[in-house]
Amino acid sequence: MLNRRHLRVKVLQALYSYHQSDKKEVQAHEKLMLQSIDRVFEMYIWMLSLVDEVIQFSANDAAERANKHLPTADDLNPNLKILDNRFIASLHVNRDYVAAVKRYKISWDFEPELAKSLFIVLKNSDEYAAYLAKTDDTLQSDKDIIKYIFKKVILKSSLAEQVFEDKFISWPVDRDVLQALIAKTFKNFSFDNYQENKLAEVTGNWAEDRDFIVDLFEKSIRYDDEYQVMIGQKTQNWEPERIAMMDTLLMKMAICEFVNFASVPVKVTINEYLEIAKEFSTPKSNSFINGILDKILFELKEQNKIRKTGRGLIE
Repeated sequence: MLNRRHLRVKVLQALYSYHQSDKKEVQAHEKLMLQSIDRVFEMYIWMLSLVDEVIQFSANDAAERANKHLPTADDLNPNLKILDNRFIASLHVNRDYVAAVKRYKISWDFEPELAKSLFIVLKNSDEYAAYLAKTDDTLQSDKDIIKYIFKKVILKSSLAEQVFEDKFISWPVDRDVLQALIAKTFKNFSFDNYQENKLAEVTGNWAEDRDFIVDLFEKSIRYDDEYQVMIGQKTQNWEPERIAMMDTLLMKMAICEFVNFASVPVKVTINEYLEIAKEFSTPKSNSFINGILDKILFELKEQNKIRKTGRGLIE
């Protein structure tokens, strides 16, 4: 699921888009930011549906084998027990999943060869043969073959990779989040009573997390000039054009959290933005940002502008 670091990245991307745009419409960019999070959930539903599509292709494969010119006994009597897989059966009756498939208009008709190619890989694997041979199936054994399909068949497929890259611009960034959501689903689907099995949630607490990212986005923009002055005072020996835009945005977001987010500990804020800088900015950004933030934080404390409460008091 999306943790606070992932959410900070979403805010960073939205701020970058806002500052690069000619139209400084805060609400419009905020809406796009929230949509980018919904797209993560949509990606998750598409992936679950692809797993299902691969399994359902076993029926197509059986029909093709039966219609061969000289079908064998195995061709005429294929083992189709995967169609009764408990994980997939539970997914089919999950109201949230069914509603999401409808809402996102999910259909794999645009890429008909994908499920076929993935099923062929599955069919030729030792893991699938062992699954078909097993007679004492349980929900856990049914989940194990689904895990194999997801991790070793779909995620290893260059065609599947290309399809998701083309469909979701944030795929390279959100791929790890997707895997966490699928892993959470395997954990959640642990009940023989299918009605008890729940989809993963996109964040741990969306009500709180939504407030966090909206506040961070809006306040980073509202106090942008003020934060720019703070940064400018500590970077007088640097030519403005030499400071990466991402570095500036990360520092402004950190300052915003220092001053406006009483429940977020200062050390958490610094560590989060230094980690984000490693991935999204220049090789030297980490130490640069750390040095500037230390100076600004010292000054803010001297001015008694850092007021943390609750969890935020933890240093």
